[in-house]
Amino acid sequence: MNILGLEYLVFGVDDLSGAHQFLLDYGLDPVHYHPAEGGTYAALDGTGLVVRPASDPSLPPLPPGAATPSLRETVYGVADTATLAALEANLAADRDVAVDADGTLHCLDDSGFGIAFTVTRRRPYAARHLGFNVPGQPPGRAPNDCAADPDAVIKPRTLSHVVYFVADAQQAEAFYARLGFVVTDRFNHLGPFLRPAGTLDHHTLFMIESQNDHMIGCNHFTFHLGSANEVLQHGWNFVKKGYKSFWGPGRHILGSNFFWYFNSPFGAAIEFDADMDLHDDAWTPRACDPGADNSQIFLFDARGKWAPGE
Repeated sequence: MNILGLEYLVFGVDDLSGAHQFLLDYGLDPVHYHPAEGGTYAALDGTGLVVRPASDPSLPPLPPGAATPSLRETVYGVADTATLAALEANLAADRDVAVDADGTLHCLDDSGFGIAFTVTRRRPYAARHLGFNVPGQPPGRAPNDCAADPDAVIKPRTLSHVVYFVADAQQAEAFYARLGFVVTDRFNHLGPFLRPAGTLDHHTLFMIESQNDHMIGCNHFTFHLGSANEVLQHGWNFVKKGYKSFWGPGRHILGSNFFWYFNSPFGAAIEFDADMDLHDDAWTPRACDPGADNSQIFLFDARGKWAPGE
């Protein structure tokens, strides 16, 4: 099934104004916003977030054991209406499926998470080409094109991935496998990294088997930035705005993406991420034990600026 990846994540929150400012600072563009109703926020390619009051009766139910604020629905973009029809036939065989006027399918997965599928509305976009000068390779930038720009406006390019805490990772994996998701790597006794058929990104979904009955819901989510520099520079600006760093900056081993995580008003951490590995069907998934040595190849901690002589 030609599922391309994440289209939107839908959150129910308590602090709409705080969430609004947070997402503006993160770099998303507001498509629309109402102080009492929430808003829709987009990355450069049109993927993004929908934010609603947690009490909004139109939201899907919370996963069992989850609490607000929380992710309420994960919306996947698909290539065409034929894919939607195949998904509807697959899902309606053993669960209730609701269909919107625009053809979007809504249901619950086997872990109780709200999920939906819609024909993608991703769009082409213009962004600065990011080239890198590497000895032994042709120059990535023209002479006199300086890479460091303290005033650069850094924008998330596309919605990258979401991570769930689930009660049973094996059950959750089996559900997404029937929809064409494949395992790229896994942490033993913890959970798999999964990508749908329509993308080569290392993962759009990672599931962590909870060791605590009360820890169910969204662990974190992220958008792709353009480079490691953008992760570091945008994360630095985030710290200066007063946001609390949760983990990073660093670089993962599984997926190879650069990362920096921050606390957020969404009941989950939010990440800046860049330079994720791509895998096709020739890839052989790896399996390793969870732990700090396998979670990152390196990790730094932000500190104040310094100059020689100070």
